[in-house]
Amino acid sequence: MSFGDRLRAEADALADLLDRFAQTPVLVVGDLTLDEFITGQTERISREAPVLILRHETTRQVPGGGANALYNLAQLGAQVYAVGIIGDDSQGQVLCQQFRAVGVDVSGVVVDGDRPTVTKTRISGHARQSVTQQIVRLDRKSDRPLGAAVVEHLVAAITRQRSQVRAVVCSDYHEGVMTPAVIQAALDHHLVVVDAQKELGRYAGATIFTPNVPEAELAVGYGISERGLDSLGRDLLALTQAQQLLITRGEEGMSLCAPGGDHADIPAFNRTEVFDVTGAGDTVVAALTLGLANGGSFWQAAVLGNLAASIVVRQFGTSTTTIPELRQSLQQLLARI
Repeated sequence: MSFGDRLRAEADALADLLDRFAQTPVLVVGDLTLDEFITGQTERISREAPVLILRHETTRQVPGGGANALYNLAQLGAQVYAVGIIGDDSQGQVLCQQFRAVGVDVSGVVVDGDRPTVTKTRISGHARQSVTQQIVRLDRKSDRPLGAAVVEHLVAAITRQRSQVRAVVCSDYHEGVMTPAVIQAALDHHLVVVDAQKELGRYAGATIFTPNVPEAELAVGYGISERGLDSLGRDLLALTQAQQLLITRGEEGMSLCAPGGDHADIPAFNRTEVFDVTGAGDTVVAALTLGLANGGSFWQAAVLGNLAASIVVRQFGTSTTTIPELRQSLQQLLARI
């Protein structure tokens, strides 16, 4: 059956899943990041050094990393429980304010005064009547291992909230939160979705992983062009012991890999209006998780994840989508096939 035929056959089921997203309890464990976007207009070259001088126009602060995953879930109507770390600083306060504004439970967020809130500041500029472009990115973070007391607090928060949710999301941006003890506590649930940039084997036994192609290639040690997608999927499933893999492939869409080497390709729903892919993977994870948590098949959940990503890449910077937007996009997609 072609993708289009299958989509038409399961359209009602996909719409029903969207109706059930609201109030789905989900626990997100991961690296909480603040994404900061500063934009300005180019005035001239500095006399002090060969650098641009920008006249400040806007500053926008939004959840990033694992914080973006949980914020996407909240915007899709889920009841989200957050577990992670922030610093004792203004950036951490901003993140918690944004979480509370969309109803996220922040009782599992630990304030660690020995490290800053992970913050990624993107400075962009433009001339008159020109496109805004990123010039430089400034990162604030700490590479020091977590203290034993902080790890204990994280594990306790996961253990306390794990029984209240239908799914656990591990959002690992390699910023230090996902220690072996934290991972083990998070994996003790029947539905665990893992979005990790590297060392995927640490999450062996999770339900589904969502690597992009470079992350998948890094995990197995060879390129997709060398041995093919079937081999890559089979070897990655053996490494992760997952039930399924969803490999995101940019303009080629996504591939859902099952044990035995079989895979189902889901085409990209939006190839022409891609302005910024920042945070799109977190959006995929959010919609995928809610689809699975509400009884959808892996294929149905992956389609909804792909649909959600096709919306957010139309916007500049880290962004989210909503149920009405997903319903509208689903109808538009059905009309095109």
